[in-house]
Amino acid sequence: MIHRLFARSWTRTLVAAFVALVFSIAITSIVLSISGFNPPSTFQAMFEFGKEPDSIVNTLNKAAGYYLSALAVAVGFRMNLFNIGVDGQYRLAAMLAAAAGGAWSLPPVLHQLVIIVVAVLVGGLWAAVPALLKVTRGVSEVISTIMLNFIATGIIAYLLNPGRLAVQLGPNNIGTKTISRSGRVPGTPFPGTDLKLYSLLVIAILAGVGFWFMINRTRFGFDLRATGLSQSAAVASGVDARRMVVMAMVISGGIAGLIGMPQLLGESYTYSLNFPTGIGLTGIGIALLGRNGPVGIAFASLLWAFLDVSSQILDFNDIPKEIVAITQAAVLLSVVVVYEVVSRVGQRIDQRHVAAQLGEVAA
Repeated sequence: MIHRLFARSWTRTLVAAFVALVFSIAITSIVLSISGFNPPSTFQAMFEFGKEPDSIVNTLNKAAGYYLSALAVAVGFRMNLFNIGVDGQYRLAAMLAAAAGGAWSLPPVLHQLVIIVVAVLVGGLWAAVPALLKVTRGVSEVISTIMLNFIATGIIAYLLNPGRLAVQLGPNNIGTKTISRSGRVPGTPFPGTDLKLYSLLVIAILAGVGFWFMINRTRFGFDLRATGLSQSAAVASGVDARRMVVMAMVISGGIAGLIGMPQLLGESYTYSLNFPTGIGLTGIGIALLGRNGPVGIAFASLLWAFLDVSSQILDFNDIPKEIVAITQAAVLLSVVVVYEVVSRVGQRIDQRHVAAQLGEVAA
């Protein structure tokens, strides 16, 4: 029974994630106790606030961006590529897509589609830069993507100025021209609240399904996984490793371009100084927590978003909401170690099971 349970990779992942979560809660409880706060009441306040209708909507809306960000990172991770530039790719894509959407007047559906296509193209092209540097000059994608994040920030700062792509939105805010109604995607009403779910949550769902299908049901996905496991073996079997690097990075960047679309078309309708940042870097941790699988990443995204949203109640209880950052960090640090331990335990159980079967055959 135990062998059958641990024989499945998803079971090991689930056990590792659960143990890591329990460990992180224990660490957070210790920190809260040392700081003079009551852990059970703190967690209860977060849970009660997190299950409010407003909090549920905010959690799901946040999780959509986190999920797309983690998928973008996971594409690279699948073949040992570290796309640290997701943050710059999605911000540059969102800004240029918002500028295009605000500048053009097109019929509904076509207008929305053009904005999304622009975002995907910008994200993919920006990710192609470190890919080409890697395959032609041998430049590490870690270094180049980190540097491109800063370059993207500089480009955005240059273009997001009145007289270029920005207009004055208020006394203390500037942004691209507001996207007209034909380019917006109305939200979906949620019972018990005036807030609305982003209708483009469906993009995250479709991206997850597409990611699973690509990885598990296509030749490209097989080559991607094979290259990640052993590039030399993949090359020996006829895989063009350089082509795989470029395609994987472009796909990763294209997914990154989608990160800002639910927020842009569902709520803000402009790229301004208030547009969410840092989602790309958060996606790295979520991808690791979800073990680079679409289902695992979905649960990790919901957990991360829930912690972010529920932490807002802590300020009202005079508890530093930064305590949640400790929980998130503990989850990330422990899940890697715990997963390795669970994997080794599973391997030992497999070995004992095989040894027992061989013993029965010999007898």
